[in-house]
Amino acid sequence: MLRRAVEDASTGSDSDYSNSWISWFLSSKGNEYFCEVEDDYILDRFNLTGLNTEVQNYTQALDLITDNLDDDFQEELRGTLDIQARLLYGLIHARWIVTARGLAKMLDKYKKADFGRCPRVLCQGQPLLPVGLTDVPYEKSVKLYCGRCEDIYSPKSSRHGSIDGAYFGTSFPHLLFLVYPALLPPKSGPADPARGVVGINPGAGAAAVDDPRRRGARVRDELVEGADGLGEAINTASVALRADRYRPRIFGFQINEVAKLQRWQEAMRDRQVARLETLEGS
Repeated sequence: MLRRAVEDASTGSDSDYSNSWISWFLSSKGNEYFCEVEDDYILDRFNLTGLNTEVQNYTQALDLITDNLDDDFQEELRGTLDIQARLLYGLIHARWIVTARGLAKMLDKYKKADFGRCPRVLCQGQPLLPVGLTDVPYEKSVKLYCGRCEDIYSPKSSRHGSIDGAYFGTSFPHLLFLVYPALLPPKSGPADPARGVVGINPGAGAAAVDDPRRRGARVRDELVEGADGLGEAINTASVALRADRYRPRIFGFQINEVAKLQRWQEAMRDRQVARLETLEGS
C-alpha cells in the first residue's frame, strides 16, 4: 500500500525538471514536511554510506538528485528512476535532519507549526513533529508526535499520510527536544500563555472541556463502533490492555526521563484496568 502510494506520487512532466530536482521535489504537493538537504552534505559520499545497497540504480538516482544525469538517459526509464531518486533523497533526509544544521532547519518549520497541531484539546494546539515508526523504508507511513501528550497521530492530509516514515526516522523529534530542551512543552497548563486555549469555545463553559458523562458516553460509542459484530460482550479492560503504547526512542534507546514517566503511567493504567475488571465482573 505504502509503496504504491509513493509510486503514484512520482508522476511529472518534462517541464518539471527545468529547475533543480530538489527544488522541484520540495515544491511538489505533499512534500511540505521535507526540508532542503544542503548540497555539500549530499556530495560527501561518507554521509551516504550504505545507501547504495538500499536503492536500485543508486548512481543514476544520485546523479538525478544532484542534476548531473546525462541528457541521453532513456526517457522511458525516467519515471522508474524518479521513484528511486525519491527513495534516496528520503533516506538522505532522515540522516540530514539529525545533524546540527538539519535540526536547525526543522526547528524553523516546527516553530511555524508546518507539521500541524495536536488534535487533543488538553494539548492546547501544541505543534507536532514528524516521526517514523521504523527506519526501514516501505513499512510504515509517517506519524506526527506531540511532545506534550507524548502520543502520535496520523496526518490529516492523505498526501502527507502517504509519506514514508523512514524519511524522518524514529529518533528525530526526541533528538530535537534533547538538543533544544527549552522547547520541551509542559505536561499541564497553557502551552503558550500569550495564545490562550486553542479550539475551545469561550462561551461553552468547563463542561465543553471535560465532562465525565460525555467522555464516558463517547468511549462507549467508540467501543460499539469498533465491535466486530460477533456478538461478544464489550470489555473495556480488555480494550485498554490491547492498546499499543508509543515509546520515544533515540537511535533505538528509550529516553530515560520519558521511560521513568511511562513506568509510572503504566502502573496507574494497571490500577485502572484492575478497577474496570472488578466493576465489569460484578
